[in-house]
Amino acid sequence: MLALWTWMRNGYLRLVEPVADALAARRVDPNAITAFGTVCAIVAGALFSAGWIHLAGWVLGITAVFDVLDGMVARRSGRSSTFGAFFDSTLDRVSDGAILGGLTIFWASPGPHYSVTMVGIGLAAIIGSFLTSYARARAEGLGVDAREGWIQRPERVVLLSAPQAFFGLAFDGAILKGIIVVLTLTAWATVWQRVGVVRRA
Repeated sequence: MLALWTWMRNGYLRLVEPVADALAARRVDPNAITAFGTVCAIVAGALFSAGWIHLAGWVLGITAVFDVLDGMVARRSGRSSTFGAFFDSTLDRVSDGAILGGLTIFWASPGPHYSVTMVGIGLAAIIGSFLTSYARARAEGLGVDAREGWIQRPERVVLLSAPQAFFGLAFDGAILKGIIVVLTLTAWATVWQRVGVVRRA
């Protein structure tokens, strides 16, 4: 599975490279790309909350393109900066909160998909996703490298976009529920891994 994911990621990067080259040549600000990607994520979150699961998956897929482009454009145009890295990381948390928050609102809203259980799992997913990033940042602030993790943000975005774009609420939303459960468990497992790394260090 790891080899397949690596092959898919490398192929995807090769497809995006010409776009990154064109944007770099036109001196497009990488931070503007980051901000636009965040806006797309917020729109996807709003669509999730309204029950437009198919459309939200496609919009979130567009967000994944900008997640890759901002860094590539920054490197190609020689505009990589400490602020750019900070800005990107901060807006990533906004995106995560919007997407998972939108899904939590969807399950909390009156209707056929209302589920107290999924609201609880959604809240756990939000907290877990924030903690994974915080644990790594705090560890690095202490001089400890804590990059361990079962699923990183690119994998999270893929799991939250592609299946929903194609399956939506198929099987009474079982696919979507299963993905959120997996993301929640792996997020908290990652937090535990990183706590262990810091403790051993």
